[in-house]
Amino acid sequence: MRIVVLVSGSGSNLQAVLDAVAAGTLPVEIAAVGADRADTYGIERAAAAGVETFVVNFKDFASRAEWDAALLETVAAYAPDYVISSGFMRIVAPSFIDAFAGRYVNTHPALLPAFPGAHGVRDAMAYGVKVTGCTVHYADAGVDTGPIIAQTPIAILPDDTEETLHERIKVAERELLIKVLGDLAAA
Repeated sequence: MRIVVLVSGSGSNLQAVLDAVAAGTLPVEIAAVGADRADTYGIERAAAAGVETFVVNFKDFASRAEWDAALLETVAAYAPDYVISSGFMRIVAPSFIDAFAGRYVNTHPALLPAFPGAHGVRDAMAYGVKVTGCTVHYADAGVDTGPIIAQTPIAILPDDTEETLHERIKVAERELLIKVLGDLAAA
């Protein structure tokens, strides 16, 4: 199973995937890792692992439509079976969703459909829930609204801060992503 992983930040989920592939416990081929800006640590992680990288920098395009087209063209050139959005903080165009329908997988630090969007951890804490978690789902044209593949619940502890809770969620998110990718590869 060929995947392209999209990142915008540190790439901690990506590192888990890179490690599992290198250890032989995840039977996928990482065709490339892409980012929406050049200064992401995720790109450095991929390059250090010998994985091809690309950047489709949002600021390099005169319009959103041009960026959308460039991202779609670049990712499609790798002919992935799945595209993994792992900390990729850009909403993609409907044309991208259509091109990879049922093959665009996203991770999210909350138990969807609750607390979608960029601040799932903060929003869960502010609402006062006692349990949150992480979700891996198929991305659709909405914001974190696609069909859920798998979830892991995480209790919110009385002394949790947003940072401590998010770190525990990230650990569970990495494990869940590896499991989901393994299941997809075996299907």
